[in-house]
Amino acid sequence: MNLNSIKSGFTILTGSILLAACGGSEQQAQQTAPPPTAVSTYTVEKENVTTTDEYPGVVVALNEVELRAEVGGYITAIYVKDGQKVTKGQRLYEIDRTNYQAAYNSAKANLEVALANKAKAEKDAQRYTALAEKEAIAKQRVDYALTDLANASSQVAAAQASLATAQANLNRSIITSPLTGTIGISQVKLGALVSPGTTLLNTVSTDNPMAVDISVNQKDIQRFLELQKNPAQSISDSIFSIEQNGISYSLNGSIVAIDRAVDPGTGTIKVRISYPNPSGILVSGMTCNVKVLNKSSVPQIVIPHKAVTEQLGKYSVFVVGDSSKVEQRIIQTGSTVQDQIVVTEGLNEGEVIVSEGTMKLRPGATIQVTPDTAAATN
Repeated sequence: MNLNSIKSGFTILTGSILLAACGGSEQQAQQTAPPPTAVSTYTVEKENVTTTDEYPGVVVALNEVELRAEVGGYITAIYVKDGQKVTKGQRLYEIDRTNYQAAYNSAKANLEVALANKAKAEKDAQRYTALAEKEAIAKQRVDYALTDLANASSQVAAAQASLATAQANLNRSIITSPLTGTIGISQVKLGALVSPGTTLLNTVSTDNPMAVDISVNQKDIQRFLELQKNPAQSISDSIFSIEQNGISYSLNGSIVAIDRAVDPGTGTIKVRISYPNPSGILVSGMTCNVKVLNKSSVPQIVIPHKAVTEQLGKYSVFVVGDSSKVEQRIIQTGSTVQDQIVVTEGLNEGEVIVSEGTMKLRPGATIQVTPDTAAATN
């Protein structure tokens, strides 16, 4: 074998390797190029919508009173059971009345003495005045009689005040319900010593209607003020509904109060909504969600909820661009309307987005619109 034959063979072998390598690269490139992804699309539009805003709330009683003793002593009687329904004026507790009854009896007797002394002083003053008119007695004696009458009148007034105080303390030894509602669990037992103004005996609260307190962003204050002005519309349109533990209740509420000031720490204001509670569903202290209808005055961008992708707390959609390639765009979302969601930032009317098949897409991917949705796309 000569040198030229060896060179010719080496050249042919090298050329074959290069051709094989080029052919393999082209084949691999053809295999790695993904085909267009079949998706459904949606043309972004604006429309007037009624959204539902949700607010966490706490159930509170519209009227609640803490029962505290106004006089001191030992509890001698408890007339109600814990959690019982009570009516206004009903007896609840009794504090030992022995000393207060004695003080009342003493004050009453003192008043009777004072009245008797006043009656005697009046007669003396009348008699001495008549004698003085006949110049049968010194005028100085008349002055003394009138002074005694004035003192007796003052003693009567003091005795009446003492009797009123004794009567009030005697009455306060019986604690009655200040309203009709439900009493809580007693904080004292029989024989307990209570101090006036400090010892908490129990709490009574109304239970129908009840209220729910929610915190509303300061930018929505005007909207809630308008709702407060027309409570009849609030009830008839079911603007305020309530949900507790995932269960929705057919309770239609109306605003009864909006707090006087915004909390500077949170930028929210407290709104109190009243609800009928005939079956006792709402119990003071429970947490719930209040759903408030929000009727927009201007058209808003609304897209299918399934078109939105969420990752790490950020929401995005795939927007269809030139050459049927998609771009992933971050958006700001608002309220949910059934199976749609309001977009506040990131999309413009008339843009086309992918509504189905987003899980198969990556930024820059080429898509192919399925025939059924292509016809529905504007």
